[in-house]
Amino acid sequence: MTPAAPSPQGRKVAVVGVALSDCGRVDDATPYALHAQAARRALADAGLDRTAVDGLASAGLGTLAPVEVAEYLGLRPTWVDSTSVGGSTWEVMAAHAADAIAAGHANVVLLVYGSTARADIKAGRRTGNLSFGARGPLQYEVPYGHTLIAKYAMAARRHMHEYGTTLEQLASVAVQARTNAAANPEAMYRTPITVDDVLSSAPIADPFTKLHCCIRSDGGAAVVLAAEEYVRDCRPPTPVWILGTGEHTSHTTMSEWEDFTVSPAAVSGRLAFERAGVRPAEIDFAEIYDAFTYMTLVTLEDLGFCAKGEGGAFVEKGRLTLTGDLPVNTDGGGLSAQHPGMRGLFLLVEAVRQLRGEADARQIRTPTGDLPRLAVASGTGGWFCSSGTVVLGRG
Repeated sequence: MTPAAPSPQGRKVAVVGVALSDCGRVDDATPYALHAQAARRALADAGLDRTAVDGLASAGLGTLAPVEVAEYLGLRPTWVDSTSVGGSTWEVMAAHAADAIAAGHANVVLLVYGSTARADIKAGRRTGNLSFGARGPLQYEVPYGHTLIAKYAMAARRHMHEYGTTLEQLASVAVQARTNAAANPEAMYRTPITVDDVLSSAPIADPFTKLHCCIRSDGGAAVVLAAEEYVRDCRPPTPVWILGTGEHTSHTTMSEWEDFTVSPAAVSGRLAFERAGVRPAEIDFAEIYDAFTYMTLVTLEDLGFCAKGEGGAFVEKGRLTLTGDLPVNTDGGGLSAQHPGMRGLFLLVEAVRQLRGEADARQIRTPTGDLPRLAVASGTGGWFCSSGTVVLGRG
């Protein structure tokens, strides 16, 4: 692959390949196999051979995550990243990769993830996680039963107390995610649900019921980033550019979280939009990490799509569906499509597919009937501990 001359305005970075591995119920594959399957598909989507890859970002698998995954994929990268900050990992990694490419430290970077979280539990190879650990600062919370879900539930209750947000409004987030999933053949759950279905499902952690919480699936994803001078050698006719990124960490212990109603996306989003030179009002759709319904609602507020405290009223009007004012999680999200663990990479895959016009039955359009031009993907890690936000643009 022979690069063209870089732009005199500086080295831009494009997403040139995206793909998912087999997802949903995958009982006959290892996590490594899902990594490889997603990587092969993403490189094929980009029209690139693996020899073009000189950078690798990977987390969540193996003792030496990027080293073991690189060996399994037959890669010898000269730039690596193993940043692990939960669900926001992949937006943060995309930011790091874009910076590295812009600086000339890499030309083509592969971001790849795979997990058999569902299959492992079904087969008895692991159990469900009640806690991330009991060492360091977390030792002061674990004895009191602060599970991951309970922490999100506490934050949701605070938002309800402060702003009058209702259970029905939170439930509408799950309903709209399922509506979007109905148009996605790769989604694990596609049968429509109602607000009453969400409210009457099994209680998990007050105020959350089962349908307020993400599903557990198997699956993998991969994204290929490349410097602008390599874009001409890639398959996609219209590149999707990384326009701006932001990242932020907030807390690890709940006692150090100043305000349960403000997520770290309030900072990462502001930085991403400022660096992209766009406003939230210009965004055509959003892909938001949704391990729980409250995550979607509060992230919409913190990204600036509505004022603080107005998230409940914003989501209850059907705005998040494929034909809504601001389509959100157009593939069905973690609440309905797939959630094999650190789902942030899936947000980027879906955003790129939508911007390219390759989302088939779930393809969104602007009010004028055109393809969307601007998107935001925002991942959240831990229990609102970290956030990574990426603004993407077509053409």
